[in-house]
Amino acid sequence: MKTVNNSRFIGSKDSVDTAEVILVGCPLDITSSFRGGTRFAPDSVRRASWTIETYSPYMSMDLEDLLFNDVGNLDLPQGDLIYSLEIVEDAISEIAVKGKRPLIIGGEHLVTYPIVKGLKKVYSNLKVIHFDAHCDLREDYEGQRLSHATVIKRIKDLGVSDIYQIGIRSGTRSEFQEAFIIDSPETLAPHIKRSDKVYLTFDMDVFDPSLVPGVTTPEPGGIVFNDFIDYLKAMTGMNIIGADVVELSPDYDISFISSICTAKVAREIIMLLSCHGD
Repeated sequence: MKTVNNSRFIGSKDSVDTAEVILVGCPLDITSSFRGGTRFAPDSVRRASWTIETYSPYMSMDLEDLLFNDVGNLDLPQGDLIYSLEIVEDAISEIAVKGKRPLIIGGEHLVTYPIVKGLKKVYSNLKVIHFDAHCDLREDYEGQRLSHATVIKRIKDLGVSDIYQIGIRSGTRSEFQEAFIIDSPETLAPHIKRSDKVYLTFDMDVFDPSLVPGVTTPEPGGIVFNDFIDYLKAMTGMNIIGADVVELSPDYDISFISSICTAKVAREIIMLLSCHGD
C-alpha cells in the first residue's frame, strides 16, 4: 500500500502494527458532477482535527487511549478512474486481511464501491449503513455506470442486499421505490444483530447545508449534528468492520467549519470502530 503522509489526524499512534483502526486518506475526485474538490478533503480534515479535543463527551472515550494509526493518503492517479479504484480495493483488502478496521476519508462517494469490494474478499456477508442526502441508486449517471450517483447501486451488484439509508431526501422516483430508508435511530437497531458485519458509509451532505456548506452537492433539509450523535449511540456495540466519510469539498467553505465538522464525525467513528461488538 503506497501512501503519502503530509500530516496526521490528532491522536494517531506511531505504529501501524499495533493499531486496531487504520485511517486512510483517499483523494478520489474524478466523477463529481456538480462541483469537485474532494481530493483536498483528507488533508483538510487532518488540519481541522487539531482544532478539536481528543476526548469525546458523546462516547466518553479519548483518542489518546485508542490504538489507531493514520497512514496517510493513497497515491491515486487522478486521470485514471479504473486504476484508482483498483488501488483502493487492494489497500482495503490488505488492511482487512490483517484483522484491522479501516476508516477512509474521501474523496468522492464512488470510493465506497472499491472499499466494499476489498472488504468482501475477507468478509462474506456485509450489511451497509448509508448516511446521505441522495439515494445513489441510479443505474448510470451522465452516461457513467461508475459514478458518485450510482455507488449504492454498484454495491448492490456486489451482492450486498442489506443497505439501510439515513437522511435521504433527494433522488428519482425509481430510486425512492428501491431505497430502504430508516427514519430514526430506534428503527435502525432491530435490523442489525451483534454478529452482523456492518460497513458504515457517511456522506457529509447528509447534514443540512446551513451546518456543512462545503460539500459537492448540498441539499436543504438535512440532519443536524445531534441527530448524528443519536444514530451513533444506536450503532455503538454493532460490529462495524470499516467506515468512510466522503464528499467534503473544503474549498467551498472559507469558514473551515465544514472541515471541523467532518473531523469531529471522523473522531466519533474512530471510537465507534474501537468499541465494536464481536
